[in-house]
Amino acid sequence: MEMKKRISLELRNRSPAEVAELVVDNCRSADGEVEGLTDEFTELEFLSMVNVGLSSLAKLPSLPKLRKLELSDNNLSGSLETLSEKCPNLTYLNLSGNKIKELSNVEALQNLKSLQSLDLFNCEITSLEDYRESVFELLPQVTYLDGFDQEDNEAPDSEADDEDEDGEDGAGPTGDYDEEDDEEEDEDGSEGGEEDDEDEEDYGEEEEEEDQAGVQGQKRKRDVDDEGEDDDDDEDD
Repeated sequence: MEMKKRISLELRNRSPAEVAELVVDNCRSADGEVEGLTDEFTELEFLSMVNVGLSSLAKLPSLPKLRKLELSDNNLSGSLETLSEKCPNLTYLNLSGNKIKELSNVEALQNLKSLQSLDLFNCEITSLEDYRESVFELLPQVTYLDGFDQEDNEAPDSEADDEDEDGEDGAGPTGDYDEEDDEEEDEDGSEGGEEDDEDEEDYGEEEEEEDQAGVQGQKRKRDVDDEGEDDDDDEDD
């Protein structure tokens, strides 16, 4: 699908000024240029154009509020100076999988004063000696390069943060789970109680039987004694 058509579909009957996030991954740009985007996207904060065949950013419109830009898996090798002109407030830029080979290619990013995170995974530049040290020196405003800072501390993951928040909010389901456990325990307990009652009943019946056996034994003993007395009386006679 062409980029222009994809953008019109993503608008979903909204005006460009109402759009804060726009994802057009895997569509196709004509002649490797940005198309369909205009200066009317004044509120756009997040733009993703992954694997769309871009080889130039020359036709990127002015996007003053854009903070996050995904451009991975394209054919970009230069023209990055356009970013500082059109998107001066970028804080996150992903250029992974492009044709960036030299430090001079990223030098144009020096004017992105708010840039905090830069990704250059799978670009030839990463094979340069002292690649990380050189980029951090060239772009002192960047805190995270390829997901890690200069001390190799990993960048915080916004998705992980969201999961943590969901986990906190998800205390309800956890509580439900505990309640289910309690219910199962109660059921087990009640079953156990029934078994105990049955055991007590059995035990009571055994006691009754023993008592009855004892009574019968005493009765038999008395009968024998009585018979013995009768025999003694007969002998006296």
